Amino acid sequence: MRVGLVCPYSWDTPGGVKEHVRDLAEQLQRLGHDVSVLAPGDPDEPAEPYVVLAGRAVPVPFNGSVSRMLFGPVSASRTRRWVREGEFDLLHVHEPVIPSVGMLAVWAASGPIVGTFHASYLTRSRVYGASYGILQPTLERITARIAVSEAARSTLVEHVGGDAVLIPNGVSVQRFAGTRLLPGFPRERPTLAFLGRVDEPRKGLRVLMAALPGIVERHPDVRLLVAGPGDPEEALAALPAGLHDHVELLGLVTDDDKAALLRSVDVYVAPNVSGESFGIVLLEAMASGAPVLASDLPAFRAVLEDGRSGQLFPTGDPAALAAAAAALLDDPERRTTLVSSGRARVVQFDWPTVVRRVLDVYATVTAAGGPVVEDTRAHGFGLFGRGKELSV
Repeated sequence: MRVGLVCPYSWDTPGGVKEHVRDLAEQLQRLGHDVSVLAPGDPDEPAEPYVVLAGRAVPVPFNGSVSRMLFGPVSASRTRRWVREGEFDLLHVHEPVIPSVGMLAVWAASGPIVGTFHASYLTRSRVYGASYGILQPTLERITARIAVSEAARSTLVEHVGGDAVLIPNGVSVQRFAGTRLLPGFPRERPTLAFLGRVDEPRKGLRVLMAALPGIVERHPDVRLLVAGPGDPEEALAALPAGLHDHVELLGLVTDDDKAALLRSVDVYVAPNVSGESFGIVLLEAMASGAPVLASDLPAFRAVLEDGRSGQLFPTGDPAALAAAAAALLDDPERRTTLVSSGRARVVQFDWPTVVRRVLDVYATVTAAGGPVVEDTRAHGFGLFGRGKELSV
């Protein structure tokens, strides 16, 4: 099968949707399918041979974060050419209702189209508001819909319309379970880890930093590893200077180093405060054998089975986080139980299982019609005139 995958966010910027699209593409290729991925991205940056970059993206506030998207006449022309030359059996477009190349691909094509919805709470986004008037004609062109979580499905049902098949994000259990330790590990001193953009408030690093004094009080030798892009000074700004030596800032890490980080720590902490529809990093931590301590966001609660596969604490509560983290560090038996439960849970999200469910959807939509062809009607392209790219 010839599959066209579309990622709405810049391929040269780390992110959960981009990683999902990349992993799905590689799983499909392992099964013998021919895959091309269209995404925004800097043509001067390296990309996998199956990726077609539609042009440099612009930063846009979206869902409590800043995403890099691409939208306008130039990218529309590139998208249309990719559809025309691709000879795809189907298109699989991720986040098709936000203004980026996914929406452009839906407008450019006629034939079997699958849309996957990742985000929750879209109505709070300026991007969503800007695109609301063209959502319905876009949705009408999608043959089948997938939501990665109940939170994403609820957003679709309540605020966009229609329903979706629930197929979760995938994780490569074998890759995370079989990774190495970080150099110098295991350490005798207890170690916590945080992974995420340090300058993105919804990731909750400020909550974790506010909790650190309470954790240090009970575990004076504790070490916190912080991995992710952003300003290191901002990460430490809310922490008393005397506690700075308890924090090790690793910056942006590779996928291999991320896996090693998760395997090396005593507890992985996810203090996120909002805007999460799934929690792929929780799966990665569980697959690596790290006990998980997470805020009780609905999406995290669902992944962790209401606390059976990971410890939960009240969202945004530094004192509760500190107490829970210290208690886990005090209780190796509890950590061992969480590791065992997490490994059993994460098998349900292993990519070989997830990709079979995606292929079931593909079989349904391709059985109903012919291949993907370019739709030469104007649709939404005429809304944007001619000339330079437009930001939203």
